[in-house]
Amino acid sequence: MIKRCFDFVFALIGLVFLSPFFVIIIILIKFDSPGPVLFIQKRVGKNNIDFNIYKFRTMRVISDNKGLLTIGNHDSRITKAGYILRRYKIDEFPQLINIIKGDMSFVGPRPELRHYVNYYNEDDMKIFQVRPGITGLASLKYRNEVELLKNADDPEKFFIETIIPDKLKYNKEYIKKRNFFLDLKLIGLTIIQVITK
Repeated sequence: MIKRCFDFVFALIGLVFLSPFFVIIIILIKFDSPGPVLFIQKRVGKNNIDFNIYKFRTMRVISDNKGLLTIGNHDSRITKAGYILRRYKIDEFPQLINIIKGDMSFVGPRPELRHYVNYYNEDDMKIFQVRPGITGLASLKYRNEVELLKNADDPEKFFIETIIPDKLKYNKEYIKKRNFFLDLKLIGLTIIQVITK
């Protein structure tokens, strides 16, 4: 209950506080490339139920047709504005709407595409006991995931066989240890990581 109240109140404050900044971002996106401002995609959330996740669009339209994974920070599909938004995690800000709606939390396992959830085993499904988050233990460890994929001989295979199992290990650890103070710590570490980057 405390976690949900914290999420709702601070997500609402964040949206109000950042709204003038959002106007600038929207203008940059629209001037940089044609297409919608928001990127909306189906992800798997709590109780293994799909929901629409919101992000500022950082790629050219119909980039999904060229693969589900982003390979390196200089993936040719990423726009100029998108590169900056991704570097500082600004593209994630619209997920404050997901938090207010109750789809997500500030802290929890990152929501994955159904295509990759289909590779989970029965024990892995326990991560759906909680709401997915903007940040978490696995997110902090794999902050440079796109660069790891860039250096892999077969990015899709590497993601499925190496990154997904390791992320799940960290997500299960979070579920075992989760408490309000751990969430505050992970939020703090995320902010520090973004600032220092």
